[in-house]
Amino acid sequence: MDTTQREIDERSGLTSNNKFELMLFRLGVSPHSETSEVYGINVFKLRELMAMPTVNSIANSPPHIMGMANIRGQLIPVINLPAALGCTPATGLNILMVTEFARTTQAFAVEEVDEIVRLNWSQVRAAEGAAAGGGTITSIAQLDADLNNTRLAQVLDVEQILRNVMPSNTPDIDPETIDSTTKLPPGAVILAADDSASARMLISGCLDAMGLPFVMAKTGLEAWNMLADLNAAATKEGKTAADKVALVLTDLEMPEMDGFTLTKKIKGDARFNKIPVVIHSSLSGATNEVHVKSVGADAYTAKFKAEELAATLLDVLAKARK
Repeated sequence: MDTTQREIDERSGLTSNNKFELMLFRLGVSPHSETSEVYGINVFKLRELMAMPTVNSIANSPPHIMGMANIRGQLIPVINLPAALGCTPATGLNILMVTEFARTTQAFAVEEVDEIVRLNWSQVRAAEGAAAGGGTITSIAQLDADLNNTRLAQVLDVEQILRNVMPSNTPDIDPETIDSTTKLPPGAVILAADDSASARMLISGCLDAMGLPFVMAKTGLEAWNMLADLNAAATKEGKTAADKVALVLTDLEMPEMDGFTLTKKIKGDARFNKIPVVIHSSLSGATNEVHVKSVGADAYTAKFKAEELAATLLDVLAKARK
């Protein structure tokens, strides 16, 4: 096995232990700090790092789009990430992070890259209020296991940043294209979990268009606790958790407990293992899909196409009723 494949397999194996790897980088000084803060992105979203190549400007391109770079024959849009977040790099834009997520390939120009750190999702907390950086920060990672150490990194919501920089010209959800004929049993809901505020908004819009009642969690741990509460309520009524929760829809990257771990816990618990689980993630690739199957998920769908999400949910719900 070559070194690259061995590294991929090793990183993929982290998901079975609620772990992941974070690439740390810097953008320069922000308006709120005199120091260069540390930011992070999941390594699974990175295709490659390189010294800043030639970027060809494009007429009438949106703000913060520097232009296009020809990377191994592929034309890739380059986003000025410091500008998008209001930061000023002291030494310029020196590194290009080429990323693949949410069905797209794009590159982010940054000032410098620090290191890759291996973390447990329990070291990551959801960003709330001002800490969410106007929707561009999903969570705050504590970089050291020592609770007294204050070294932190802001984990970027790169999907939201991409939407901000390159907004779509078409609506995300067209109710006319969404099947709203399926109904859940009385008292049942969809339990959805996602740490991104923009993703929760899109999921809510899709489920509303489908006419399906739902409850929403921001982390895998919150979803797990909600399941336990719903199971307790069901027991008092002489019912099961599956009578209260028709389906769990979960992201993969989430603070405190990731979607792989949440799915594995659900499928390994006699109280919940009859509840179908659909994983909805911007992380793509065959490796992640293999892991989705290995933890027992009933389906996987990539973010974000409302029609595909709705079709997947309807298919899984129909199979669960048989």
